[in-house]
Amino acid sequence: MRTIPETIKQLLIINILFFLGSQFLGVVSNDLLALHYFNNEKFFATQLVTHLFMHGSFYHILFNMFGLWMFGSPLEQMWGRNKFLFFYFSSGLGAAGLQLLVYHWEIQSLFSVLEANGVSNFDISKMLTDGSYNTSILQFTDQESLASGYRAYNSSMVGASGAIYGILVAFAYSFPNSELMLLFPPIPIKAKFLVPGLILMDLFFGFSSFSMGPIAHFAHVGGAIVGFIMVYYWKKNQFNNKRWN
Repeated sequence: MRTIPETIKQLLIINILFFLGSQFLGVVSNDLLALHYFNNEKFFATQLVTHLFMHGSFYHILFNMFGLWMFGSPLEQMWGRNKFLFFYFSSGLGAAGLQLLVYHWEIQSLFSVLEANGVSNFDISKMLTDGSYNTSILQFTDQESLASGYRAYNSSMVGASGAIYGILVAFAYSFPNSELMLLFPPIPIKAKFLVPGLILMDLFFGFSSFSMGPIAHFAHVGGAIVGFIMVYYWKKNQFNNKRWN
């Protein structure tokens, strides 16, 4: 059985402890530790880090921790502890940043339309915070746009998925011909084909009206972009050969 590097093991333990703790604390842990939109009163700067250790369900943490172990282990062994941690948290922060920007764009687009048509800031704020509004504003926008703005403002983002996507990109870049077995269908696909395919799927679901549930698709894309930038820069500048122990 593959040995688990010490850094990966520590990240696994922290994530599991956060998950178990959140099961006992419930809504309180989500309010304090999940990442909220930065203009929401529940937002704290510390959530940019703590949300990476929070997960919404058993399967959410299971798949993320499997990815961390499976694809993070060879990278940590190649890069060293500190370099891997820098990459991991940078990818996670990049993921959060892009998703928050998408939320901000959705909210500001709605705000601009309503404000331009004479809707007061008080009424807009009330709609965003508790979802209530005068039906007269439907002459300026539609219910789906209102619902989208409300969801963005009250969103709570959890999980290490963005950081894991950064790891997936780095793995595919470093070991492009490694064959990975899909679950459905059970066929091997090289990493250099599978990982870009996953990112394209996230872009499709992020921009389309199709839904796979409460998944922050642009966070996945953000983590992948930051991960690619770092691993490309390191490789191009021979920085990849230097370990940070």
